[in-house]
Amino acid sequence: MKQLPPAIFLMGPTASGKTHLAVALKEQLPCEIISVDSALVYRGMDIGTAKPSQELLAKAPHRLINCCDITEVYSAATFRHDALREMADITAKGHIPLLVGGTMLYFKALQQGLSPLPTANPLVREKIAQLAAEKGWDYLHQQLAIKDPKAALRIHPNDPQRIARALEVYEITGQSLSDWWEKTAKEALPYHVHAFALAPPLRAILHQRIAERFEIMLQQGFIEEVQQLLQLPGVHPNLPAMRSVGYRQVIDYLEGKIDLPTLHLQGIAASRQLAKRQLTWLRSWPDLQWLDSHDPDVAEKIACGLERKS
Repeated sequence: MKQLPPAIFLMGPTASGKTHLAVALKEQLPCEIISVDSALVYRGMDIGTAKPSQELLAKAPHRLINCCDITEVYSAATFRHDALREMADITAKGHIPLLVGGTMLYFKALQQGLSPLPTANPLVREKIAQLAAEKGWDYLHQQLAIKDPKAALRIHPNDPQRIARALEVYEITGQSLSDWWEKTAKEALPYHVHAFALAPPLRAILHQRIAERFEIMLQQGFIEEVQQLLQLPGVHPNLPAMRSVGYRQVIDYLEGKIDLPTLHLQGIAASRQLAKRQLTWLRSWPDLQWLDSHDPDVAEKIACGLERKS
């Protein structure tokens, strides 16, 4: 059997230092970076996503950043298609695809493939939207917990798009979205994947980093960024892009639902919740090697380890 080409998955919770490590790895190995982030794909969402600076991107280009408009819906299926294309291009050059990010669903879709889910049903969607307008998304999330407990654990109560889709699949098929995922026909990824997870040694350190980064975002003009985005044609608070962590809290502030101190607290709390969900995904990831983000030699250790295996 022909030996599969290598690929590196560099995963981890938000604010763990993945981008810094990816750039360091690019200096050690013939890698090209592919972003695995459901928010970085959107043009104009820069401060609130902690998007790499233009200077850093010039030094270490990231594929699948700034690849679609905010009004577009970018799905796990779209990501898988795009990532496979970019990986093939990188491999053809004799380089190693280095996939970096924190959107675990995208990593799972890439590694395991996607199930042939039923297409959208406008009548069912309208029924769900009407119920949400009458009783709220918290109620629908509670209904999802009854019909598909596994999906309810994965999907945040403030994620109406995924709540609606999970309920839609159940209404159309009588089967939960989780059951569909479990029956997914595995589409073998044609790469030998080396999977790593980067995290600080203590949760308190991660929490401190998250708080510091959110405060820096606000100082850099995060609120003004959201104001400008909402003035663009077709952009409104219910778009999937604008429901990203941090953005929905800023929108609540701009709409007068919360004050500035509460924005600070809720933005940090939402980021911590995101990190917790990411770590939950990672703990169940098979054949994963954990990395200490405080280790100054972590890039060199990865590079040496991969060279020994090659």
